[in-house]
Formats: sequence, C-alpha cells, structure tokens
Amino acid sequence: MEDKKLHRVNSLQGAVEAPGDKSISHRALILSAISDGVCRVSGLSGALDVQSTAACLRALGVKINKAKNGAIVHGVGMNGLRAPQKILDAGNSGTTIRLLSGVLAAQNFTATITGDESLRNRPMRRIIEPLDLMGARINSDDFKAPLTITGGPLRAIDYASSVASAQVKSCILLAGLYARGVTRVTEPYHSRDHTELMLQEMGANIRSSEALAAIIGPCELHARDIDIPGDISAAAFFLVAGALIPNSQLVMRNVGVNLLRSGILHTLTSMGVNYQLSDQIELNNEPRASITVKTSAWHATTLGGALIPRIIDEIPILAIAATQAEGVTTIKDARELRVKESDRLAALASNLNKMGAKVREKEDGLVISGPTVLKGAELDSHNDHRIAMAFSIAALIAEGETTIQNAECVDISFPGFYDILESVIHD
Repeated sequence: MEDKKLHRVNSLQGAVEAPGDKSISHRALILSAISDGVCRVSGLSGALDVQSTAACLRALGVKINKAKNGAIVHGVGMNGLRAPQKILDAGNSGTTIRLLSGVLAAQNFTATITGDESLRNRPMRRIIEPLDLMGARINSDDFKAPLTITGGPLRAIDYASSVASAQVKSCILLAGLYARGVTRVTEPYHSRDHTELMLQEMGANIRSSEALAAIIGPCELHARDIDIPGDISAAAFFLVAGALIPNSQLVMRNVGVNLLRSGILHTLTSMGVNYQLSDQIELNNEPRASITVKTSAWHATTLGGALIPRIIDEIPILAIAATQAEGVTTIKDARELRVKESDRLAALASNLNKMGAKVREKEDGLVISGPTVLKGAELDSHNDHRIAMAFSIAALIAEGETTIQNAECVDISFPGFYDILESVIHD
C-alpha cells in the first residue's frame, strides 16, 4: 500500500479534463452488452470499478475490445449472455454488483457474484427483496455478497424503495426490461437518472417523472454509439480546490451537468463560490459544459433533504470546504454515507479532528464550524477513494505535511488524480 505526502500550495492554475463519468460508464457497458449490435463507447472511465464491470461482462460471454478513448462492445442481445465459468468479481464496485444482479435475475442460468471485503459488507437486501418479488431466486449470507442468483421468467412489480438510490432503481429497471408488463419504482427523493436516459436512448419504453420511473417489458435494446461526459463527482475535487486555494483559477472541461448530478453546483452557489459554465451542449441525452472556478469567499450552509442524493458522492469534499466557510455548516439526512466504501461520516469526522477542525458527528451527518486553520496530519484513507481525494485537497490548505495512507485507492474512480493535481499546482 502506497502513502502520499502533500503540503500547502500557493495557487492552482490551468485546465483539466475530468475522467469519463463512472456512473454512466457502468451503464454504457451493461446496456451495450445486452443490445442488438455493436456499440462504440467513447470517453469511457478508466476507473477500477468500471474495469470490474467490463471483466464481469466478458465472463458472461460479451466481447469488449479496447479502443482509443474507450471501448467497442459487441452486444449479445437480451438473451445472449452465457453462464460464467467462475464466480463474477465486482471488486469494490457497488454499481457493478447491483446493476448486474438486475440483469442476471432474468437469465436462464445460475451465477454467483461477489467483491472485495468492503463490498461484501455493503447492504444487498435493498436489491434482493425486489428481485425476489419479481421471481428471481437469490441466496446470500445475511443479505450480503456473495450473491448466488438463479434467473428465470420475471414478473412486473410496483416497488417503493425505502432509499433514494440510483443503484437500486437501476437494478429493478434492468430486471423490468425482461418482465412482462409495467415495472414501477418510486423513491423518497429523485436519484440520478442516467439509467433512464440511456434506456430511452437505446429504445426502451420507459417513462420517469420526479421520484417515479416505469418501464414496459419485455423489450429489446438497440445499439447506439455513446459519448460519455466528464465525471462531475471527480471534477468536484478540483472545483472545490480551485475555490479554496488563494490566487487560483481552474477550468474543468466537458463535465456532465445532468440536473440530478449537479447538486454540487447548487451547493457551490449557496456557499458563495464564483464559477461559470460555458460550451454547453447535449449528447446522448446527457448535458455537459466547461466549468471555470476562481478563489472565493466561502460561507456556511445546510445540506439535507432532496439535495443529498444529488451530492452524495461530493459530501466528502464539501466537508473539507465547510472547514473554511464562515459559520456553521450542517450536513443531515446523509445516513447512506455509512454504507459506502467506508463509513464516510465516521472517516470524515476522524480525519478532520486529526487536522484540528471543529466537527461534530451525528447519526445522519456532520456539523462543521469554520473557518479553521487545518494542521497537517497522518490520515487514514480507509481504502476509500473519495476520502483519500478529499483529504488530499485538505492537505493543500493545511499547515505542515499531511500523509494520506493507502492513497492508491484513488484509482478506484480517478486514475491519474495525483498527476493531474500536480500539473495545476503553481507555487
């Protein structure tokens, strides 16, 4: 395991290409794999999580060729997947295991899918129960991976999810592709809608409105070339850094600004950050833009309710920003962060305390007072990519040296993060 040492910097300047959106990349590979032809996917994320999805699909008989800036996926159709010869390994990726489970639930074979230690401790009841209602048989130990899924004919259901989770919703919708009738999913709040937009692009009969999504099955998916925008969750680390560090200006190019993912922009506005959008276009139903951010004076805010699903991946870096904001920032309704790659609320509170921040951990969030001068410290990444990246940015404004333990875990979502960060540092 490799540690990373970082120090305070004086300025960030330059333009950055965000890596391909990880959420959209998973969906592009899976939907292309069960489509009726060849799909060229450009802008594909190189994240280890996405590589896990590709490896699972190859094990299911899908041919995926590497291509410049992406991949070529040879779709096998809705019923062309083959029984795997070994256990499917989703690695650290909750998206891989949950979305593929929806597809596996409809196949005429049995498959087992698992992941690393972190993934094996993440909750799977939330997908097992609806898939069981649809007719799949899933064996597990205490509703945790590994999952052994015996697929077969599925029936449409109306399902009210207790959590606003795009992974849960997508799992059910993908199973609904195979079920006869209308499968409906409702959520407490509207989660990201990349699955719905891509299904629509590929010809599925799907409708969504606010916190309801419905798909009519069975249906075929038609191959489409897909261009993936930059990942706004990855860009968020640089957006916050550019607004925190003095004398800075950064441009993030070709970033996806889907309304249900761009809660970070709403939050930056509410906290007083100076940013601008340019070059706005839409491809494959996904809007994208360049975002320019400058050093700003931050002030506190309250983050909660329907906003949380739109910023769930950005909360770690927003917690760092809150330490520099004038006033008390409250993060609430974010209990879901306790069942991510790590218990992110506990990890944030522990590391922020080590750096001298004024933070109070609550069951569903954090209360952070600022501004506070952060001190360099030795910090545990908890093998969580977003914790490692968030505290790497914190190190750039802290006094003294900061060490991020097991920093290579950033490759789970953002390979090359540290190289790009070093390229924009101006001391």
